[in-house]
Amino acid sequence: NTREALEIDKETQTTHWQDAINAELAQLHDYQTFQDLGCGSKAPSDHLRIRLHFVFAIKHDLRRKARLVAGGHITDPSKDESYSSVVSLKSIRLALTLAELNELKIVVGDIGNAYLEAYTKEKVYCIAGPEFGDLAGHTLVIVKALYGLRTSGARYHERFADTQRDMNFVPCKADCDVWMRKG
Repeated sequence: NTREALEIDKETQTTHWQDAINAELAQLHDYQTFQDLGCGSKAPSDHLRIRLHFVFAIKHDLRRKARLVAGGHITDPSKDESYSSVVSLKSIRLALTLAELNELKIVVGDIGNAYLEAYTKEKVYCIAGPEFGDLAGHTLVIVKALYGLRTSGARYHERFADTQRDMNFVPCKADCDVWMRKG
């Protein structure tokens, strides 16, 4: 948890975990993840209060990663679609093999903080904890598809598909998570 991560920093006389927390909070700010209602403000009556927590990881290159995750498990299952498919490894291998055999250009990428590209339809809020610095005690309505919310995967998948279509890509008939376009 956050307290233990910061204790490790103190014991090792480093700021690795604090830096990771600060980087995550800066990203959340950049993506305008929250609507700040102010300190001590009441949330809309149709919103559910949830908790947020950090998940900590050490990457293969020894970078520290702190991801803020919503406790979406306490929300009611959504009436909206919450399923989000994922491209299969077999489809990737087949597409890469066919592209190579046909001398086609292949483009792949990784989208950092992918879920934060999409808006959530869930009506949830939190009270910012001390790790939020100046925002501690503020009522924050969650407006982006924060990791941990039940429908975040589906909301991101919709956003990604819309963007792909805007760039004239179409989903493959054999695997709708492989996108192609004539080029």
